[in-house]
Amino acid sequence: MAILEQYPWIEPVLIGAVIVFILDLIGNIISFSNRFLNALVTAIVFAVVFGGLLYSGALKLDVRTVETAPAATTAPAAPATTP
Repeated sequence: MAILEQYPWIEPVLIGAVIVFILDLIGNIISFSNRFLNALVTAIVFAVVFGGLLYSGALKLDVRTVETAPAATTAPAAPATTP
């Protein structure tokens, strides 16, 4: 797929969206239409499933740090004085 090669971040976003959708359905069934409980149950179920997928190696987060040179800092110029 050309779009996945051009935009490599789309695949993990789509996978995450599908996972969250399914977990939200589960949370909605468990919480019996209470909005606060629905959000809480969805968050807990997501944390458990996502953590399990990461722990088992089914998902891998490819986090890279890019080191940049610190910006050159210069001392401010002295104010001009007139005699």
